[in-house]
Amino acid sequence: MTMKIGIDLGGTKIEVICLKPNGEEVLRKRIPSPQGDYSKTIRAVSQIILDIKKLVNNPISVGIGIPGSISTLSGLVKNSNSTWLIGKPFEDDLTNIIGQPIKLANDANCFILSECIDGAAKDAIVAFGVILGTGVGGGIAVNKVIMSGSNSITGEWGHNPLPWQSADEVKMAGKCYCGKIGCIETFLNGSGLTKLHSNVSFKSIALSAKEINLLVERNDRQARKTLGIYASRLARSLSSVINLLDPDIIVLGGGLSNINQIYELVPNSWHKWVFSDQIKTKLVKNQHGDSSGVRGAAWLWSNKVNIM
Repeated sequence: MTMKIGIDLGGTKIEVICLKPNGEEVLRKRIPSPQGDYSKTIRAVSQIILDIKKLVNNPISVGIGIPGSISTLSGLVKNSNSTWLIGKPFEDDLTNIIGQPIKLANDANCFILSECIDGAAKDAIVAFGVILGTGVGGGIAVNKVIMSGSNSITGEWGHNPLPWQSADEVKMAGKCYCGKIGCIETFLNGSGLTKLHSNVSFKSIALSAKEINLLVERNDRQARKTLGIYASRLARSLSSVINLLDPDIIVLGGGLSNINQIYELVPNSWHKWVFSDQIKTKLVKNQHGDSSGVRGAAWLWSNKVNIM
């Protein structure tokens, strides 16, 4: 019996899951991601794989979701907000250590794969999966087939400009790690929400997305104002996706997907920007947790999975 190991290599945490062939979860574990150190990242990922292999005492398959993708030109990591991975032979280095092949995919692709198999998007024809966390990513599935694209960048909406920017947003637009100014990612990731709340509340103390969400739930006036602005930015950004892709469903993942008010605020306002007299697209929360992508990574070796 081959056990399926899935790993989600995030900006702040590494999560691993082990599934039986029928999808039953055997174990799940999280550890902090080594920050800014490629060698430590390789050691951490390889060690957790070897430890689980020894623990389950069965053959394993290994799938990994990474922030970014593998260049079809060089075979090296590109477009990663965990910038210490960029330009590195991650697949080759990890394969050499663990002694067996692995499959890599963009973390948002893994996320929407998981939700299409048996989650929130299982009945959708066209689904868009969104990661709102340390970075902002996207993945597209059509009839449960994951779109990768000729350049391996399908769904990378986070590196388009924030649509319909206000004068204040133009002034405050920050530089993205990709080198551009005003990327959607800089407004909608966790740091973007933290920065927004500091500006709204005129406080120098930086609160995390989790802390801001707690204030929202306590009906804090400034936190609610922050969330209203954030929801407008998310609605505008997703409107451009709807205008281009017209998906049946948009599934949110990542830590910021746990802000429950988003699922009402965003659909209530995106009609201002969607080029249609009606909007059937549904905005929903994931069914397998904010790190659903780790399950998708485990499924990468399944014969049910197709990536184009």
